[in-house]
Amino acid sequence: MRDNLPAFFPARSRIAVLTCEPVGVLDYLAPEQGVRQGQLVLVPLGPRRVLGLVWGDGTGDFDLAKLRPVAKVLDAEPFQPGFLDFLTRAADYTLTAAPLMLRMATRAPDLDQPPAARRVIVPGTGAPQRMTEARQRVLDVIADHGGASFAPSELAQLAGVGTSVVKGLVAQGALAEIEAPRDMPYPRLDPTLPGKPLAPDQQAAANTLRGAIRAGGYGTTLLRGVTGSGKTEVYLEAVAECMARGRQALVLLPEIALSAEFLDRVEARFGARPGEWHSGITRTERRRLWHMAGRGEVGLVVGARSALFLPFRDLGLIVVDEEHDSSYKQEDVVFYSARDMAVLRASITSAHVVLASATPSLESWVNAASGKYTRLDLRSRYGEAELPDMAAIDLRAEDMPSGRWISPTLENAVRARLDKGEQSLLFLNRRGFAPVTVCRACGEQIGCHQCDARMVEHRFQNRLVCHQCGETRSIPDACPSCGVEGKLAPVGPGVERIAEEVAARFPEAKATVLSSDLFHSARALKETIAQIAAGDTDIIIGTQIVAKGHNFPRLTLVGVIDADLGLQGADLRAAERSFQLMRQVAGRAGRQSGQAPGVALLQTHQPDHPVIRAIISGQDESFWDAEAAGRQATGMPPFGRLAGVILSHPDLTVVSDFARHLAANATPLHDAGAELWGPAPAPIARIRGRHRMRMLIHAPRQAPVQSAIADWLAPHRLPTNLRLAIDIDPQSFL
Repeated sequence: MRDNLPAFFPARSRIAVLTCEPVGVLDYLAPEQGVRQGQLVLVPLGPRRVLGLVWGDGTGDFDLAKLRPVAKVLDAEPFQPGFLDFLTRAADYTLTAAPLMLRMATRAPDLDQPPAARRVIVPGTGAPQRMTEARQRVLDVIADHGGASFAPSELAQLAGVGTSVVKGLVAQGALAEIEAPRDMPYPRLDPTLPGKPLAPDQQAAANTLRGAIRAGGYGTTLLRGVTGSGKTEVYLEAVAECMARGRQALVLLPEIALSAEFLDRVEARFGARPGEWHSGITRTERRRLWHMAGRGEVGLVVGARSALFLPFRDLGLIVVDEEHDSSYKQEDVVFYSARDMAVLRASITSAHVVLASATPSLESWVNAASGKYTRLDLRSRYGEAELPDMAAIDLRAEDMPSGRWISPTLENAVRARLDKGEQSLLFLNRRGFAPVTVCRACGEQIGCHQCDARMVEHRFQNRLVCHQCGETRSIPDACPSCGVEGKLAPVGPGVERIAEEVAARFPEAKATVLSSDLFHSARALKETIAQIAAGDTDIIIGTQIVAKGHNFPRLTLVGVIDADLGLQGADLRAAERSFQLMRQVAGRAGRQSGQAPGVALLQTHQPDHPVIRAIISGQDESFWDAEAAGRQATGMPPFGRLAGVILSHPDLTVVSDFARHLAANATPLHDAGAELWGPAPAPIARIRGRHRMRMLIHAPRQAPVQSAIADWLAPHRLPTNLRLAIDIDPQSFL
């Protein structure tokens, strides 16, 4: 255990306490038993008692006799000094207020409650005498969470039933009510159990990672392997080495949908399930994992990006799987990249980072090329599986009737797979039925009332949905603008429209749509994926959810409906993201050892586009070289710095005037060598009734961007109800 004993403050000494309230650090008196730095406490703030963190020595000159004492020291392990340093440096880098960063680190319920025993519900051994819809929902919730324990009221709430339904299932033995500790340690994972046999290149990579873990100290490794090369088995060897040395490991995944399959693989490898941390876990499990991470009583945590802010006692390894994935960037309240923060946390706590991807981000590729990161490559698929053949379908040469999206060439390829009993995947990264609904009488495009965005038709739900704010309404019969009935028409395809075309053209085939909006529980998605893997589906129609780690043994054909979709626009990462997404999707084909090589067909109007050519040719290194050269020539990331400034207000005049005022007084930015672009209306200029303006700061790589921004904004008082957000290293410009 690598504890650095936190500083101790004796009774009635002056201490500084950080709370989650927007008041900064305040001075208090240490309690009679004393308190350590990093200890969570309750302190009085006005008439309330609020959660706080002992930050260090008190710094104020307020009369010691008038200071208020700490009200309560919570029964939780003190945050390690390295974790406090991480929170401080993460706040400084992202220009986030310290109270917000503390809130990120304390996102568990009932932290002020003692760890007493309580009555909980667990799976029983019997079966209900009569199954009802309500009872089934309760049992589904239990199954969704892997048999976790629940408070009776919590289980009833999650299932949407009354507590009487839960009590009835207990009475019939389908559930059991037991007394259990509030926070139980996790089963110990056994790092000595043998893993799967590794191919020579896998074994070499695993040996290198194990050696890095044994050597100790900070390091980052880019594990780049083609799709299906077995990257997971390689980095699980690093996890085993880390746990064998008594340290904790964290594996970050980009999607909750991937966690169920991954947890099964971990259990098979180490003999027990790891801890989980994501939005789908219960309040009970969230509290339990938070405490066990701090006590060092969970060896491996698998989670979403926010798991990076758990108070691990001794974190020795962080794996960022699919490190290129855009979902690792949080763009709400606290703007941060989990990949970058993983590297920061590891550098502070002498941990190792593994960034795993078949299509790494340009930032990681450049860092590996420069020697900042170690790079390990897996160049072939596991076993005897071969990489898919790639080809473009030139839509300019295809006979495509209006309203059809599957070309004759792609249709023939799908039919050939149906004849052989193999599966096909048709990919379109667009949810719903159609992105636009237009009136053919007046030309009106149905938009959201609260956003400058079009409503998207979701025909499976018979609703129009705004993908910005979530507003929904039924599909009208008459145009809301001109009132003419029967003239509203969908324009453009979404996956639901492709599913409609598949049903018409392949009536004998069984088709399944994989889209995030169609699954309302992790269990439902897991069951559907299992059915596809078992061969119960002939044609899969999916959005980007299908590109993230799923393995379908019978899938031999991938058809990309619109390979041009992400190639246009002003986003500097448009080419990079399109390349990554299409390469990942194509990699779903032909992954099974002994199976015929897969085929990936890309429908495009631009077969000579550099991204399309790079994907078809397989010249990944040439693509990254060209992309890096273009960014370097313009000083764009990762060779330069960007920071976004987003302002919003219900009144357009207020936000516009203040944005122009800031732009006219940007001397600190210019003194730091930075340029300020804008202000200009954001591409989506209104969201949830708030008008939005954007500015972009461009600076050389070594420029002191954060301090310059802080100096720039400090003299200005924000107008009432105006929100200002800073996005360091932005990934989105909407």
